[in-house]
Amino acid sequence: MAGKNTGRPPFWFMRQAGRVLPSYRLLKEKHSLWEMMSTPETGASVTLLPVDDLGVDAAILFSDILMVPYAMGMGFEFTENGPVFSSPLAGSTDPLARLNPDPSKLGFVYNIIDKVMAAKPESIPLIGFCGAPLTVMCYMIQGLGKKADFPEAVKFMYENRSLTLKIIESVTEVSIEYVKGQIKHGIDVFQLFDTHSGLLPVDLYNELFIPSIKKIGRVVRESNIPFIYFPKGLGVGIETVTPDMCDYLSIDWHIPIKKARKMVHPEIGLQGNLDPRLLYSSKEEIEVQLEKYIYFGKSNRNWIFNLGHGFIKDTPFENAKFMADWVREADWNR
Repeated sequence: MAGKNTGRPPFWFMRQAGRVLPSYRLLKEKHSLWEMMSTPETGASVTLLPVDDLGVDAAILFSDILMVPYAMGMGFEFTENGPVFSSPLAGSTDPLARLNPDPSKLGFVYNIIDKVMAAKPESIPLIGFCGAPLTVMCYMIQGLGKKADFPEAVKFMYENRSLTLKIIESVTEVSIEYVKGQIKHGIDVFQLFDTHSGLLPVDLYNELFIPSIKKIGRVVRESNIPFIYFPKGLGVGIETVTPDMCDYLSIDWHIPIKKARKMVHPEIGLQGNLDPRLLYSSKEEIEVQLEKYIYFGKSNRNWIFNLGHGFIKDTPFENAKFMADWVREADWNR
């Protein structure tokens, strides 16, 4: 990301710590998810596990995209099936009154960052992150259930346009404070996850949420921290992303990386975009698909190899390790 010429593309993987590693699964037998995310020593240890176990080029903070709702007073608990909100905003008569922003509640995250910065190799950057306003609000409004496409949340946004804008503003303000806190404690890169950006039409997404993306990105980049923006499912909307928004755009698996390069402004670097489900395949098939990236990697130096989303939790570790070793050892013809 610093524009250096390297013999291969740098790589890391989304969800690289808390999914496929046997060492993580052993820790999970002793600690709850919340314990691991809130205890500095354990959180730092999990953050750095992939550096040793997979040999990745960067660590990403072991945390959750819902730290901002936590700081806004949204009561929830982490279960084996994910976070469960006690009372989503869609069922409230006065949603704004339910919000009680207090960014100081996130101090434990900064303690984890401090531990990571003290323990990590100097050559390994630490990536900080948070969830983007749309993705965060999907959970805040609807909660987490079987309807993963968040129909209640989308309905709420259409029915309550002015209220939605006020919630966006509040979420953005807390997110910015969270970003500033992570930067103050030493992160090297920041990624904004908009996992559910594909839920809305591109024009409506741009109207409602791109202003907040730009505000968050501006805070990151004014601190001389590279900013990665990941709008999963945005589709042709990636054509509307401009260099003033981000340094790198993370591409999901729906769009071929070569096609994405033609669609995205050339000043913006790319990240991605291997389909994580490929790792259910044989090593022979995985290698066939990996080799298709060689020419792209030769021709594009502003590219970070990554998945098109995060590891799936039942992914065989052996296949994840095979992929990591292949990317590190392949001849990229540079």
